[in-house]
Amino acid sequence: MRLDKFLKVSRLIKRRTLAKQVADQGRITVNGNKAKASSVIKENDELQIRFGQKIVTVRIDKLKEIAKKEEAATMYSILKEEKLEKIEPEFIDDEA
Repeated sequence: MRLDKFLKVSRLIKRRTLAKQVADQGRITVNGNKAKASSVIKENDELQIRFGQKIVTVRIDKLKEIAKKEEAATMYSILKEEKLEKIEPEFIDDEA
């Protein structure tokens, strides 16, 4: 199954076009490798998705072409969620 389709069906990302944009920006890895929207995924693959200041790591448990809202959450397991720390810009000392 294509990565963008899985993200939409599993409801990790609401729309397939948005899933494609996120993947094309390099914000998704599959088993540690940067993934494109067209990347083929399979069960037990590990996805890392960067949502703004948060990185979510999930394992794919099931692949389904169509899933009801209640079934969508059973398609993956969240392994971890980590917040990224904001990097403060360095200020230039003007006292020279």
